[in-house]
Amino acid sequence: MNHSIQRRKFIGQSGLLLTALALPIPTSAITGKRRYKMGLQLFSIRDAMAEDAIATLKKVKALGYEDLEIYGYNVKEGSYYGIEAGAFKHLLEDLQLTTSSGHYGLSDYFNQPSDAMARYVDQCIEGALALDQRYITWPWMPAEFRSLDNFKHLAKKLNVIGEQVSKAGLGFAYHNHDFEFTDHGGENGYEVILRETDPSLVKLQLDLYWAVHSYEGSPADLIKMQPERFVMWHIKDMDKGTRDYSELGNGSIDYIKMLQELDQSGLEYYFIEQGGNYAVNSMQSIADSAAYFKEHLRKYL
Repeated sequence: MNHSIQRRKFIGQSGLLLTALALPIPTSAITGKRRYKMGLQLFSIRDAMAEDAIATLKKVKALGYEDLEIYGYNVKEGSYYGIEAGAFKHLLEDLQLTTSSGHYGLSDYFNQPSDAMARYVDQCIEGALALDQRYITWPWMPAEFRSLDNFKHLAKKLNVIGEQVSKAGLGFAYHNHDFEFTDHGGENGYEVILRETDPSLVKLQLDLYWAVHSYEGSPADLIKMQPERFVMWHIKDMDKGTRDYSELGNGSIDYIKMLQELDQSGLEYYFIEQGGNYAVNSMQSIADSAAYFKEHLRKYL
């Protein structure tokens, strides 16, 4: 090889090296922090999903959402939003969307025989596996079952379900509202769940809105108790007047401050949610929340 060719090769390689050095280094590479997908709980837009699930999901993708939490699995039909589970998975793949968690109707079986619950859990597992979900989540407790004794009964059920789900290679989590923080003579339901469930079998999906709304401490205080268990968060804002739901950035919760304080050591997924009280309509609300999140909050996650 002559010297002129060697020189041109050296200059070209040097140029590539300098170009590479000039490129911005991802923040995650500097901080070592994980980059999470921007998630959405589809219950936020249940009206739009019921009207036209496919068109709605296309809009969700266009807004920048990447990961979904589903609800409303039809076990008799093996379908989500009227679409057979396998076809729904293909739809998500075509849109380059994932679903990491699902809210399943487990609370409907709270007072049912254990074998009925086990059969339903198996059906939920089948649906979750069809979508490549990571978590099955218990989302609710009916009002008639919210006594302290029933929370102790619930804890036992959660352990059993957690073991069944774990054997299928999936994770299991419990999602809170406000009623878990109601005082029952010096103790509340959330304390029972933290104390009496197996941390290896039952993870926690912390609804940050409800923790701010009804817990006497802060969400940071809750997470500090058992940080590795809080694998998912729900992020939604609180109306400054009514304390109802609100679009991110329009409410009273200072997420810019909060997200810098929360222990993220256990966090795997988060989902933006707004269950109602839309300023205009559900789709406009998730658009407004997405825009605010991307501009002000995403840097912290």
